[in-house]
Amino acid sequence: MRHDPKLAILADLLRRVDGLAAQRGHVSVPRLHDEVDQIRHIARAFRVDSVGDLAATLQSVLSLDGLDSVILSYLDRMRDAITTELPPLENILPLVPTPATLHRLHA
Repeated sequence: MRHDPKLAILADLLRRVDGLAAQRGHVSVPRLHDEVDQIRHIARAFRVDSVGDLAATLQSVLSLDGLDSVILSYLDRMRDAITTELPPLENILPLVPTPATLHRLHA
C-alpha cells in the first residue's frame, strides 16, 4: 500500500484539534494561540484551506478573549472540515482477505 502524505497531514491535524478540544480549560491562552497558529500554518502549507480559514478566524477570536464555548465550536468545525478532506475508509484501510477453506488431508 502506498503512503499518502496528505492522509498523514490530515491525521496530524485531527490529532492536534482533538488534543486541544480535550484540554479545554486546562491550557493557557498563549499556548492555545500557538497551537492554533501551528494548525493554521500546516493547513495552509498543504492546501487544506477550510481548516486554515477556520484556524485564522479562531486566532482572531482568541485575540479578542474568546469564550470557551466559542473556541470549542471552532474546534468542532475544524474537525468536521478535516474529516471531509479524508478519503473514504475503504480507500485507506486494506481489505482483509477472506480465509481459504481448509481441507484435512488423510494419509
